[in-house]
Amino acid sequence: MDKLIPNITPAKPAPNYHHGNLREALLAASVDLISQQGIQSLSLRKLAQLVGVSHTSCYHHFKDKDALLAAVAEQGFMQISEGLTAIMQNPQTPILDKLKLAVSGYVTFAVKNATQYELMFGRDLWQGENHDQFQRVAKDSFRQYVHLFEQFQQQGILAPSENPLRIAQLLWSTLHGLAKLASDGIFSKKGDQTEIIQYALDRVEGLLNIPKA
Repeated sequence: MDKLIPNITPAKPAPNYHHGNLREALLAASVDLISQQGIQSLSLRKLAQLVGVSHTSCYHHFKDKDALLAAVAEQGFMQISEGLTAIMQNPQTPILDKLKLAVSGYVTFAVKNATQYELMFGRDLWQGENHDQFQRVAKDSFRQYVHLFEQFQQQGILAPSENPLRIAQLLWSTLHGLAKLASDGIFSKKGDQTEIIQYALDRVEGLLNIPKA
């Protein structure tokens, strides 16, 4: 399950760094830094030192710290989307199993990348200006859950009277709350997380007309 959504590989200082993939290296180093020292520890100057490039090199990719934070948060949603896409496009995975994998993969990512996840749902990025790209990527990620329930409806598993958007919103709200509680250490036991996920899935599956084998 943990392999569904890959973790970012932290960047290491590189004195002879080649600039072909500098942006990716800066993002990787940013995720590593905030996971160890918190979001407030991140700065373009410190980031340049970690990667082994000049301070001014960072400004070719991020105009300021705010832009860097938005890019780090955006990358988190992109990782979730990539994991969901891999699940959704696998023709060998039964559709109900896709739902279970999507749910478990989301919580796994959030717990393993707790600081980045916190940044992804930060008030400043959602209510501030100049974050249209970040918000678009985030919303596209959520829409994959909506599309999953639309598939249920198309296959006659979900009744036409049900609203795929509202069900997806309800499920996402549950997952977000669980992920936040788990990352904050309130639900610290792995068994508790697993049971809550399964309970949520059971409630959602109660809306579905699953043919008996």
